[in-house]
Amino acid sequence: MQSTRDFSHYVREAGPGLSRIDLAVEGVSCAGCMSKIERGLQALPDVTLARVNLTDRRVALQWKQGALDPARFIDRLAELGYKAYPFATESAEAAEAAQSRFLLRCLGVAAFATMNVMMLSVPVWSGSDMMSEQRDFFHWLSALIALPAAAYAGQPFFKSAFRALRTRNANMDVPISIGVILALAMSIVETINHAEHTYFDAAIMLLTFLLVGRYLDQSMRRRTRAVAANLAALKAETATKFVGADEISEVPVAAIDPGDIVLLRPGERCAVDGTVIEGRSEIDQSLITGETLHVAAGRGTAVYAGSLNISGTLRVRVSAASEGTLLAEITRLLDNALQARSRYVRLADRASRLYAPVVHATALLTMLGWVLLGLSWHDAIVIGIAVLIITCPCALGLAIPTVQTVASGAMFRAGVLLNSGDAIERLAEVDHIIFDKTGTLTLPDLEVANAAAIPRDVLGIAGQLALASHHPIAVAVAQAAGAKSPLPGAVEEPGQGVRGTFRGEEVRLGRPSFCAAEPLADGSAKLDPEASIVAFSLGEAKYLFSVRQGLRPDARATIAALRKRQIMVEILSGDREPAVQAAARALGVSEWRAGVTPADKIARIEELKARGFKVMMVGDGLNDAPSLAAAHVSMSPISAAHLSQATADLVFLGKPLAPVVAAIDLSRQAGHLMRQNLWLAVGYNLLAVPIAITGVVTPLIAAVAMSGSSVLVMLNALRARRGGPGRSPWK
Repeated sequence: MQSTRDFSHYVREAGPGLSRIDLAVEGVSCAGCMSKIERGLQALPDVTLARVNLTDRRVALQWKQGALDPARFIDRLAELGYKAYPFATESAEAAEAAQSRFLLRCLGVAAFATMNVMMLSVPVWSGSDMMSEQRDFFHWLSALIALPAAAYAGQPFFKSAFRALRTRNANMDVPISIGVILALAMSIVETINHAEHTYFDAAIMLLTFLLVGRYLDQSMRRRTRAVAANLAALKAETATKFVGADEISEVPVAAIDPGDIVLLRPGERCAVDGTVIEGRSEIDQSLITGETLHVAAGRGTAVYAGSLNISGTLRVRVSAASEGTLLAEITRLLDNALQARSRYVRLADRASRLYAPVVHATALLTMLGWVLLGLSWHDAIVIGIAVLIITCPCALGLAIPTVQTVASGAMFRAGVLLNSGDAIERLAEVDHIIFDKTGTLTLPDLEVANAAAIPRDVLGIAGQLALASHHPIAVAVAQAAGAKSPLPGAVEEPGQGVRGTFRGEEVRLGRPSFCAAEPLADGSAKLDPEASIVAFSLGEAKYLFSVRQGLRPDARATIAALRKRQIMVEILSGDREPAVQAAARALGVSEWRAGVTPADKIARIEELKARGFKVMMVGDGLNDAPSLAAAHVSMSPISAAHLSQATADLVFLGKPLAPVVAAIDLSRQAGHLMRQNLWLAVGYNLLAVPIAITGVVTPLIAAVAMSGSSVLVMLNALRARRGGPGRSPWK
């Protein structure tokens, strides 16, 4: 029976004459894996793009339409030693969580075994008068503990090395696996021959320290997964389409074409881009534009997929559906930006390609050299094992993750959560910051700016009336008044406001036209162009509320502190020009732009990057997600949209902006410590390897030296708990 595989369902159009597919790949753990996969796939004819995202273990492929069967990519990855399958969010998340749990179990087993084996090894190595029978008994006990523990805890390294060797390649796990297996094998031989020393302790200790580094790295990568697939939750899968003059039918979005007319009811999320041709309502476009205020929608108003219809019923003529919508474009921009940023690890790629062959050659030449000098094969192999162990990149592997972990704790105490493992390194290099306005420089909640100028009794009545509505502006009025109970009998007029009766007089709260206060509102709008003007009428008396998002309390001080650190600041916002101009003037920022799209923000970031700037993006909306991913490093407030938080490298808590400056100070201190740790690790190898080659180092001493270098970089990393001298955010 002939079996075929059809992956056409997962293939998407990537452009004129191009197809695209995303594959989830198992076993991608280092920059060397990235390079091998990309080179292997790009060798296939008609492939135009093969890009690995190390963060979420995915590879994006583009090829000339109709030239290749997608199954060929999965076969090619299998030839390279990697299992792959079409990307599905649920399976990828489950696999990542399972891998983290497995690494933690391996670490627990290795650590437990190390403690017990070392307890048995200390009496043997202490030189005490121990009978040979006792020593043999301790060796066999060590073997009983170490062998099954190493077989289980070493799986992440053994499996990776086996996959590499099976495809005639080498990675950093190959010398680690060879060193551990040889040390265990030699230990068994030594135990059988009643030798004085074995190396079970060296092998299991080596695995423990390596697993610490591997688990730290895995944990950081899980936290930094910018789950672009979460956008699917914002996309309506069906829409109500007019199939006749007065006949409607609920159909899949894929069945809707430009020119069709769809019905959008109150409370529904729009599935298409289009223009309103009939009806009036208010729509929430905060996911797209970042602007929290509801927008009045009537004939001719543009609406976008992902927008939420608040009150009235609308008929919308479709201009784009499915993958042609702005929401889909944001998804693609985000995905491309994330993949581009994953190439940050190219420097590590070059180092990893050199590491394995150099270590193998050094150990082999050392062993053969000693044999030629007349040493026995037994002793020469022991020296070769010592070289393999002492050159283990454990200190090098821990140099960065340990500083990241300690610095992330310090940032948490400063009100910053770290989402990305390598964000600290990139944040330390920042010399240009782009701020979004709405929800970033301003507070996420609306406030009544002139509440103090309104008589308290009038404000109280308006607050009671406002409780009859869930509109964000009404909520702001109610909070400013401290209202606890709604006005009895109040009625909300969709898209207009709320009306009721107070002591026999009609009261209204809402649009100036709804409250017959338009002339008064026109003058007020000119005085405060950033505010939304809400009117309140009590009989013949008219009052105006200026409702807007206030600047964060320390925004101006933060901008000044950033400039003091030689960091340039600008504002890019999708908000109206008067509002952005007013905020920029209040903060003393001369470089600003209003009404920008997600693509505009990315274009500006790319322009600055081309000029050599290290750009940091600080934003909170869904429309900021692609630019957050495209920037050198990014940050969002805790109030940000879920996707922005997932995409951002850092998230800051609370109302102040001070954590932005604190994070930069801490990252610069951490960057200094990372460089120190790298030099310590490199210096250790330059000193220890020649000593190991001379044959004066046993495998246990090699393991202790390797562990000592690891402890040294860990102790140095603890200094990241505090910022550098004079680096307080407000100093």
